[in-house]
Amino acid sequence: MKLTHFLSAATLSLALVFLVTQFAVGQDRATNETRVSPNASVSQTIGTTQVTITYGRPSVNDRQVFGGLEPFGEVWRTGANEATTITFSDDVMIEGEPLEAGTYGLFTIPSKDQQWTVIFNNVAQQWGAFDYDSGEDALRVEVTPEEGSHMEQLMFYFEDVSENSGTAIVHWSDVKVPFTIEPAS
Repeated sequence: MKLTHFLSAATLSLALVFLVTQFAVGQDRATNETRVSPNASVSQTIGTTQVTITYGRPSVNDRQVFGGLEPFGEVWRTGANEATTITFSDDVMIEGEPLEAGTYGLFTIPSKDQQWTVIFNNVAQQWGAFDYDSGEDALRVEVTPEEGSHMEQLMFYFEDVSENSGTAIVHWSDVKVPFTIEPAS
């Protein structure tokens, strides 16, 4: 009798594990549907610091992006879908200002004729900028946008990378927004 009870309990446990696994797999499939703005990630080592940016890639689609789709003077998630995140494995300097190692929500405030604000927010996991709270900002820096060639889908990339610094670039439509990253001393 004890062996029968053990086998019944083991069978029930296996069935439960199977059902939970199938539910989880179904959930993964549901969250991995094709997105209009696909997810992307880019990583770069600067000195010994690993920098990773994860974001959604919206397309221009014949729209006026800055000053239209993304209004001037308003906080933008700097991507699509979930807020863009940026992770630093070590403490860094952003545009000469200190920022501790960690993962941050990366937001910007576009401007027509002035510098843009780049924001590193302590709440990394949030949908868009709908619940953005400036009280959670770890750092804000001002940067000068540049004119760029047309970039249909938003892209982050790195330029001028050395052991002492690198420049992260946000490039979408005909606008490039650079910000420098240096390992903290």
